[in-house]
Amino acid sequence: MVATHFRIPLIFALLLKFLFGWDLAGAAEEAPAVPVVIATAKAEERAPRTLATGTVVSRADARLSAEVAAPIDWIAEPGTIVAKGDVIARLDTARIALTVRDNEAAVKRLEANAELLRTQRDRLQTLAAQQIASRNQIDEAQSRLAMADQEVEQARVARDRARLELARAAIRAPFAGQVAERLRMTGEFVAMGEPLLRLVDTGNVEVIARAPLAAAGALARGQQVRVLDGGREVMSEIRSIVPVGDERSRMLEVRVALAPQAWPIGAAVQVELPSGLAQRAVTVPRDAVVLRQGAAYVYRIGTGETAERIPVTPGAGRADRIEVSGDLAAGDRIVVRGAERLQPGQRVTIQGGDAEVLAESKGPRTRAS
Repeated sequence: MVATHFRIPLIFALLLKFLFGWDLAGAAEEAPAVPVVIATAKAEERAPRTLATGTVVSRADARLSAEVAAPIDWIAEPGTIVAKGDVIARLDTARIALTVRDNEAAVKRLEANAELLRTQRDRLQTLAAQQIASRNQIDEAQSRLAMADQEVEQARVARDRARLELARAAIRAPFAGQVAERLRMTGEFVAMGEPLLRLVDTGNVEVIARAPLAAAGALARGQQVRVLDGGREVMSEIRSIVPVGDERSRMLEVRVALAPQAWPIGAAVQVELPSGLAQRAVTVPRDAVVLRQGAAYVYRIGTGETAERIPVTPGAGRADRIEVSGDLAAGDRIVVRGAERLQPGQRVTIQGGDAEVLAESKGPRTRAS
């Protein structure tokens, strides 16, 4: 919170003292104690951060194609929600069904021929035992039978391929999701491998962001990061890092887990990523920092319950706290509410604060660098 309060200019204060003998500096000490709410300055391990632009994507986003060439008999409407294994498109199977019947008939015919050749070979083997048939006749019969068996096997492969095409004429969802786009319409003839529709798993999403290569050493799987798009933000974790940088942009890919329905797929977001190693810093509540005429300061409660104005330089903020550098130490009591009425050296009455500051005991403190 930016607190703005008005103080009498120095020249005006000197004029009042000269004309009427009024001492405004001493008045601050004699004024009634101001009620304030305080909090504790804390030392935290914080890493420098950078905002990376990201896009919300589905972890399962596929364009499903036809595996056979045939007209489309039926295709699901965009927006249809399907489970894994559900039929989302069906091709006309009349021609494929005829091919299956033709191949099945060829298999039966070739199997019958192979059975006949097998019987003839067995008969020649019986005659050869009686020294009626020659060895050449047996070898020739065996060769014809072997070729017939191979023809049967080829016919069975053709039959099974036709059966597979018949089964593949029904395109099934490889995962649960929602039909996002229909690329062909009912009645159109499609070739093998031609895309029919787009299926997206809307319940399994993540953010793909680009981070500078220089930040690679500060990134790790499982790190908690902020995902935001202006007024809205959520905390999530890094799912994976692709440690391969683009030679032109010098950026690497970071994938951040995201809860379902947090943002629609395709939304542009920003991801706050660590850009360097963590360093120790003093943080205070955002509401404790007073900004006035380009300067920033906080009020610290000093000895005798008096207010001390401490100039600070604000740094990076996270959640409701902000880094500051100045003459502050971890454990210092900082005014969060009531600073707009304070003057340096004025006494205060503590009306509230966090549990840590209210129970604080006096002790050594480490100054911020």
